[in-house]
Amino acid sequence: MADKTNLGWHLIRGWAIAVYIFMFLPVAVVVLLSFNASQFGSFPMTGFSFRWFAELAQNEAILRAFRTSIILGALTAVFSTTLGVLASLALVRYNVPGRNMITTMLIAPILVPEVVLAVALLLFLNFLGLPKSFPLLLAGHVIFTLPFVILVVQARLVSIKRDIEEAALSLGASPRQTFFEITLPLMMPAVLAGGLFAFTISFDDITGTLFWKPGGVETVPTQIFAMLRNSISPEINALGTVMIFMTVGLPLLGLAIARKVASKGGT
Repeated sequence: MADKTNLGWHLIRGWAIAVYIFMFLPVAVVVLLSFNASQFGSFPMTGFSFRWFAELAQNEAILRAFRTSIILGALTAVFSTTLGVLASLALVRYNVPGRNMITTMLIAPILVPEVVLAVALLLFLNFLGLPKSFPLLLAGHVIFTLPFVILVVQARLVSIKRDIEEAALSLGASPRQTFFEITLPLMMPAVLAGGLFAFTISFDDITGTLFWKPGGVETVPTQIFAMLRNSISPEINALGTVMIFMTVGLPLLGLAIARKVASKGGT
């Protein structure tokens, strides 16, 4: 019986490893080919070179897309984090009428397929007679990323005991002082994590962006999509490598910062 159990676990482990290899092997190939000296993506590689990264840094269209994505992601993170913190405070700390329904509505964008949400918002804008613009693109990204911030911040806020805040209030602190000196520092790891979630999701988003962006505005994902229409350039591999390191490195950096802030708060 024990041999059958061990065999079953070995099969499950082997299947999981095979799935991970299938998922991440294309990513590894993109990273590897971005350092290929030849402009043709073939194996074996003809040499190791940073040529395509240098050409990437000189491509004005890609640099413009990077600036747009960073500005859009940063603004999305600011608005989503601010609204998420305020909504979490209201729903967790106060008896808001219809709290469960409001919570469900706020996290509904996670449950709805993104393409459906993108089409619905586009049709709604057309119904209102509003043209596509950068502020409306930003609003769409905020709507899509806000639920992630709310879920992260709420989970942290529930674990913070109300007694700590009440003790500060009983000692003469105002509600504003209590929030900025007690509640917010204790929430800071979740706030940082939520902001990084919002930035990363906004930076990577392509489905909603294709529907919401105005003409002449390109983000990094939509720029890659436009470049793939013509041909597969080695610059795309270099750009993909940069995006991979950004989207993986930022959450890891945020996790390290959150742990450091949490350890300081604990001490």
